[in-house]
Amino acid sequence: MPSTKKPIVLIVEDSESSIDILVASLKGSYDLMVAIDGMEALAAVERELPDLILLDVIMPGMSGYEVCNKLKGNEKTQDIPIIFLTSVSDVLNKAQAFELGAADYLTKPFEVLELKARVKNHLELRHTKMLLADQNRRLEEMVLDRTEHLFKTQSAMIFALAFLTETRDSGTGEHIKSTQVLMEILTLELRTLGHFKELLTDEYIHMLYSSAPLHDIGKVGVADEILLKPGKLTREEFEEMKRHTVYGYNTLDRAEKEIGDSSFLTLAKEITYTHHERWDGTGYPRGLKGEEIPVSGRLMALVDVYDALVSHRPYKEAYTHEVAKNIIMESSGTHFDPRVVEAFIACKEKFMNYKA
Repeated sequence: MPSTKKPIVLIVEDSESSIDILVASLKGSYDLMVAIDGMEALAAVERELPDLILLDVIMPGMSGYEVCNKLKGNEKTQDIPIIFLTSVSDVLNKAQAFELGAADYLTKPFEVLELKARVKNHLELRHTKMLLADQNRRLEEMVLDRTEHLFKTQSAMIFALAFLTETRDSGTGEHIKSTQVLMEILTLELRTLGHFKELLTDEYIHMLYSSAPLHDIGKVGVADEILLKPGKLTREEFEEMKRHTVYGYNTLDRAEKEIGDSSFLTLAKEITYTHHERWDGTGYPRGLKGEEIPVSGRLMALVDVYDALVSHRPYKEAYTHEVAKNIIMESSGTHFDPRVVEAFIACKEKFMNYKA
């Protein structure tokens, strides 16, 4: 049901006769507040927000223009419509009033019917704006709810795909979770150090965090006798193992072609395809070198190796954090981008505490 509460109109006027006319014209239709100068008007607005203000321009002390300027500079009161009342009718004064944000300008002596019509119109306009603003807020909330739902669905699907590899490789499940968290720690530290700061926006870091679990999805295409072999792989077996980067890339590439351009899938493809590339160009599958390797791949390379080093595998025991740290430091400039290693060293305690 619509509200039965009357709109509140604040009259700011130093002339007693003008106040009497205004009150007589508007009483009954509105709840009225009266102030006789600018300071009293500002105090009244602090106590209760009016829906509209009728404001005299020339008053002792603070002028109506000054009052208007203060009200428009306050977030709580900036949207209240102000109608100036004045005996000054020149164009410059009217222009000043509108520049300050006034909704309207009435010249004294005014016609009562015109006053009522303008007050009514501006209150209806304010009511319409408030309804639209409320509707926009509700729509934004609906969009946020929908976005959150889609994000949760996307995250669930990512983990569902990523955990497919766990059915083949029992060590992958914890690895997926760990690399995701460690990726976020590392990227935030890189940004703090000022590296890749134009790239490492909140959105990009969020996408890295979300897509990191897919880095080994291509392992579902590797034969069990190779993927689960407890001992050292032969040269031929290792060549086949290396192809998990290509299998993963091709899978995500097909998905992207189905749904169209996707910055998320583009990043996931980069990570899947390039996280085994090495800074010195001796990695795989393409032998990319230095800056040729996407930043996402460089980050995933370090996170992937660190977690593999400190985790138990069928073919090895878990290394200590200190040993893993030394291996990564020694690989700066060969396996890893030195800037990424610098960030790792800066946040090594966070890595260690997460994996403890």
